[in-house]
Amino acid sequence: MTEVRFHRDLYRATAVDRAVASLASYATFERADEASHFVVRVAASTPVRERRVAGEVSNFALGLTVNERGKRR
Repeated sequence: MTEVRFHRDLYRATAVDRAVASLASYATFERADEASHFVVRVAASTPVRERRVAGEVSNFALGLTVNERGKRR
């Protein structure tokens, strides 16, 4: 299982949730909230796929966060 940590000062919870939901057909996700981070655990059929999906969820969450912040300006 691969763990991705999203710092609350940088990422929006809605962006993390949307990224996970969008990639749910490629892996299994578990999300936990910590004081300073949103934690997403990724499990997939192979270690390579797991790392790739973890990278994609990170990129997707970042893009969604940037888009959300841009709309609020």
